[in-house]
Amino acid sequence: MKISYNWLKQFIKVDWNAEKTGELLTDLGLEVEGIETVESVKGSLKGIVVGEVLTCEQHPNADRLKVTTVDVGGKEALKIVCGAPNVAAGQKVPVATIGTFLYDDKGESFKIKKGKIRGEESHGMICAEDELGLGESHDGIMVLDAGLKVGTPCAEVFEIESDEVFEIGLTPNRADAMSHYGVARDLRAGLIQNDMMLELISPSVMDFHVDERKLRIDVEVEDKELAPRYCGITITDVNVGESPKWLQNKLKAIGLSPINNIVDATNYVLHELGQPLHAFDASKVKGNKILVKTLEAGTKFTTLDGVERSLHQDDIMICDADSNPLCIAGVFGGIDSGVTESTTSIFLESAYFNAVSVRKTAKRHALNTDASFRFERGIDPNFVMYAMKRAALLIVEIAGGKKASDPSDFYPEKIEDFEVFISYERMNRLIGDEIPKERIKNILASLDIKLNSETDGGLGLTIPSYRVDVQREADVIEEILRVYGYNNIQFSHKLNTSISTDDFDGVKIENIAGNLLTGIGFNETMANSLTKASYLEQTENLNSEQDVAMLNPLSSDLGVLRQSMLFSGLESVIYNINRKNSSLKFFEFGKTYHKYESGYSEQKHLTLFVTGNRSKDSWAVDARKSDYFYFKGVVETLLNRLGIQKMKTSPTKSDLFSEGINLGFGKIKLVDFGVVKPSILKSFGIKQEVLFADFNWENILKVANRKGFKVTDLPKFPSVKRDLALLIDKGVKFSEIYNAAFQSERKLLKEVDLFDVYEGDKLPEGKKSYAVSFVLQDEQKTLNDKQIEKVMQKMQQSLEKNLNAVLR
Repeated sequence: MKISYNWLKQFIKVDWNAEKTGELLTDLGLEVEGIETVESVKGSLKGIVVGEVLTCEQHPNADRLKVTTVDVGGKEALKIVCGAPNVAAGQKVPVATIGTFLYDDKGESFKIKKGKIRGEESHGMICAEDELGLGESHDGIMVLDAGLKVGTPCAEVFEIESDEVFEIGLTPNRADAMSHYGVARDLRAGLIQNDMMLELISPSVMDFHVDERKLRIDVEVEDKELAPRYCGITITDVNVGESPKWLQNKLKAIGLSPINNIVDATNYVLHELGQPLHAFDASKVKGNKILVKTLEAGTKFTTLDGVERSLHQDDIMICDADSNPLCIAGVFGGIDSGVTESTTSIFLESAYFNAVSVRKTAKRHALNTDASFRFERGIDPNFVMYAMKRAALLIVEIAGGKKASDPSDFYPEKIEDFEVFISYERMNRLIGDEIPKERIKNILASLDIKLNSETDGGLGLTIPSYRVDVQREADVIEEILRVYGYNNIQFSHKLNTSISTDDFDGVKIENIAGNLLTGIGFNETMANSLTKASYLEQTENLNSEQDVAMLNPLSSDLGVLRQSMLFSGLESVIYNINRKNSSLKFFEFGKTYHKYESGYSEQKHLTLFVTGNRSKDSWAVDARKSDYFYFKGVVETLLNRLGIQKMKTSPTKSDLFSEGINLGFGKIKLVDFGVVKPSILKSFGIKQEVLFADFNWENILKVANRKGFKVTDLPKFPSVKRDLALLIDKGVKFSEIYNAAFQSERKLLKEVDLFDVYEGDKLPEGKKSYAVSFVLQDEQKTLNDKQIEKVMQKMQQSLEKNLNAVLR
């Protein structure tokens, strides 16, 4: 959220510099993440003054240049060479004096220096509109009002404003601070604790009155739960046009683009007081009646952005007398009812809508507006009428017009302020320190929290309506503490900690794994557990029926809890690749979430991602691409470091891989790893190979935590390992080779392992190369070369027959 310091000072006359004020706001819980200097014109026209052209003569050495003398209010007139065709004696003009910086259309600066142009000295520059940033014209110099005083800074003439803008990281609970007035209210409380008793200045509406009663628009609210308060007024004879400069500057400072004086006025009051407003073209309100109601599901409505939306039966709608929708209440206006250049009369709306309903509507339609942002978090119901009067006065001031009806105010049940009792004892226990009672009451008063009663044990309080987040005793204590200052709380020098006495500690195993991975160049990541439901369309192994869906998701991208950590990891991969960091090694400890018939389940995993080169480019080391064989070594090294050896290798059953294997310990599956399927990578825009490993961390802990050991005799006879380099079709998977090998030899074949995959332009089209190892062993005798050769020929024939494999 952006807060203009100049704007803030309209409510509280603090003379601190922006940095000091920012520190106090941060201490109060309104964390200032940055302070930016904003100028309505780049450079703020510093060094530009009003000058009067005294003489203007032809340049002796150039047909298109003039030599002028210009009075800028100094002791002597300046000699300035000018090439503008319209320069003439007697004009008042903007002059950039020596040392002044001007800026081009790209924001690059250049300095005005004393110089010679075709042999004639020039001591400044007479400027055109575009050279000052005041327009786009370069046909000639600007000619100013003849009544201006020579030497007047042009910043004063053109109402140039320089401002400092706070970027505040506002927490969702602080709805009361979503405006300049709200921030000023908090700032005043902080200043009081610094012994600065400054007045909080509220915009006056004392001059509000009805000019004439000639256009009445009635209001009817069908459900008071959806719209507890609704106010409106008509204004006729308005002149829609450009807003005055001061208003445009205020909006631009906080990142808003001016639209027209009516819309700008409602936006101004929104950011001034925190109350959303909406202006309707009164001529578009049929029957001179506003209905606040819900419509049938599926009703079509086109919003201001030109998108036709299908309404939900719970969406609050603003309609005319014929129930034609005009606006999605609290969220977005309609394209046919908004203010245009031809508008002459408006209906100004100020309301308090149900926060939950607005939030659901905004999320359903994927709309996030300044109005919905505030309504969702809760606004002050007591500010609704006041803000409407403030906006009406401002519109009349800048757009003309007359207030043409009495203000309507639907407010059947007043929303009462919340009452709470706080105990001194519980407060001291929660804070860990004792704050003087008089100091507590002083802080509460500065926060507009009224003291109703006082006992030896505590205080009975009434919370102001704008503090929708303060509902409990603990909330009040937090308010006292943040204003008192967290840094002022005394803390004990005693340190308490818990020490685990278990023989086995899962965190220790996790740290061992993390230390090993970081030691070989991996970086740890932490992804959001919320993800897109659409990711599951890329795999048949995961079932969308097992999704744990959010009841009210923040967006469609965060609609479900992840069933696999692959997709969130690939988001990190493409994020880095897009920023020219294409050689990556990531690991993440996290959970996946599933909904089964038996209930919900959380499963912990460790995932690894490798892509690009193994190490950074260096003159001393040739760049080597991370491949399957390297990745397999990383996986096995990690398992060995955790004391897990003699793993069983089998093909992976996961369709997330184009090639992959599973390592297990007995019947316990430990990890699936391999090359991510190209179709999945393509959906993320990843054009390079990505290697992925998914460890079932709960099974890892079971195996690493073995307390019993099964002892068997070592084999009496040695095993034999043979390798085959096979040229196969790209569609053949390792699992098919695995199965074909064991079908041809069940007795002597103990292991089949894939240790390298190659695809490149040196191979025939549609082919790839697999390097596969086979372990043979006879438990009764030592195998001789003849037996080994016979078994290998048998397997080779089986692979050639069933898979069209060819030895390379």
